[in-house]
Amino acid sequence: MRIGLLTDGGYPYATGESRLWCDRLVRGLAPHEFHIYALSRSARQERSGWVLLPPHVPAERVRTAPLWAPADDGRGYGRRDRRRFALHFGRLAEAICAEGGPDGTGTVGGADGADGVEAFAEGLYGLADLGRERGGLYAALRSETAVRLLESACRAPGARRSVQTATVPDFLAFADHLERALRPLSLDWYGEDDGLGAVDLCHAASGGPAALPGLLAKRFFGVPLLLTEYGVRLRAHYLATAGGDAASGAPVRALLAAFHRRLAAETYRQAGAITPGNLHARRWQERCGADRAKLRTVYPGMEAQRFAAVADDLDGAGDPATLVWIGRIEPAKDLISLLHAFAAIRRAEPGTRLRIVSVPVRDAEGAAYLAHCRGLAAHLFPDEAADAHAVGDNPVSFEEIGDPEAPDLPDVYASAGLVVLSSVVEGFPISLVEAMFCGRATVSTDVGAVVEVIGGTGLVVPPRNPRALADACVGLLRDPERRARLGAAARARALELFTVEQNLAAFRALYLELISHAPRRRPADSVDADGAPVPFAHPAETRVPGHWTAVRRRPDGPPAPAERVGAGAGAGDHDV
Repeated sequence: MRIGLLTDGGYPYATGESRLWCDRLVRGLAPHEFHIYALSRSARQERSGWVLLPPHVPAERVRTAPLWAPADDGRGYGRRDRRRFALHFGRLAEAICAEGGPDGTGTVGGADGADGVEAFAEGLYGLADLGRERGGLYAALRSETAVRLLESACRAPGARRSVQTATVPDFLAFADHLERALRPLSLDWYGEDDGLGAVDLCHAASGGPAALPGLLAKRFFGVPLLLTEYGVRLRAHYLATAGGDAASGAPVRALLAAFHRRLAAETYRQAGAITPGNLHARRWQERCGADRAKLRTVYPGMEAQRFAAVADDLDGAGDPATLVWIGRIEPAKDLISLLHAFAAIRRAEPGTRLRIVSVPVRDAEGAAYLAHCRGLAAHLFPDEAADAHAVGDNPVSFEEIGDPEAPDLPDVYASAGLVVLSSVVEGFPISLVEAMFCGRATVSTDVGAVVEVIGGTGLVVPPRNPRALADACVGLLRDPERRARLGAAARARALELFTVEQNLAAFRALYLELISHAPRRRPADSVDADGAPVPFAHPAETRVPGHWTAVRRRPDGPPAPAERVGAGAGAGDHDV
């Protein structure tokens, strides 16, 4: 079947989210015909290029569009289209500004008192129809008309209190964000023969703008939609804006949150199936209005074979006095608590060492946090020397993947007697799963999907509690037999739940299930004037790959039925 894979800021680009699991999906389900529809987030991402596409996905099947660059098509609206835009955008603005629950429900003002979900859908799809027929949404969404409609919606009775104080600069800022988020409405991806209308299924790799083309494909052509969220997009938006932003005031953040909440609710409503990556994400989706009957938890698939040599090395259980932390350097990982916990561990077990291994730090926030952690480690653990003539050594080392001491992840895990995770915010803990594949015992904080992933094969402590983290680590450092039992149980659990094979099997079954429930979409030339199917309009041979449909044409007219060619022989060449 033909699959339209929809991504936002990820695959097939070499940087960004979802690129790894999407690549494994496309490679692992090679019998299906994948068409990639990708939104890019920045010029830097586009300059980074694409990952190496598999041989069965030619570059012609990849269509991209930027969300970061201006996209003015130069079209304007006449009087009738301006009224049409005002009607649909007004409904959308009313739904965004109206009070509503976390699942996007609520009452929208107006003569009909329509429900907030229906009002948002009416406005969204009305704008999509207008953009498909006339274009011009870039200019219209940034126009004075749009600003006036936003102001009217914010001042209307029943508007949420957080947006009632919005000013003209707030409306302009929100209109800019909204135009970028709704840019998929204006793309040329919706052809019936060469676009999303020709696919059998749309698979959105995330919510938000990535799911918009899937919503339109379902509305225009009836294509079923599958939504996968390994990190709930709405939750990520809340976390990104929780601390505030000098460039956007509180009303702008409230408007953006309301828009994303409405969009998430509509996506959950229209999707045929929703696949959260863990129970933590599933609870978020349920709270935002997802139907439980549509939810199927599908864990991310990871390559177990990469770590098999570490787990199978019976003589190399790692250095029992070495603790290893692996991840990105950022405040959410709470390395400060880890360093304070390690100070307590060193007092109980003086010979222990801590390796902090990260991916290369490229952003300013990560670099500043790393410098702070290095300074704290130098303060807590002055360089130690065995005697007056030896060189001092710090028990905490900061390393990056690719360094001589940490050339590859399996080498790092092989050196670990214990793997620790100290995060205060976490989605799906990939480093823990890798440690489990390696047969290593773990100590983690109770955040995100950690408890679901560990499942009793490791120790879990409250976040921001260095004492509890230290006590758990010391307990396992002093009990090698328990460490070995937990490591073996962790590996068995990881091989059962978190492999690429189980991930591919789950999506293969979901594809077939959604297609089997979708109504048959018949080509225009296969139905009569009443819409009834025409018998034998398309011979069975046309469904078989090859040159069955090749036609030998007469110089003076259309081909005769006897001239249609089979697999290497004419119809009259076969013996009866």
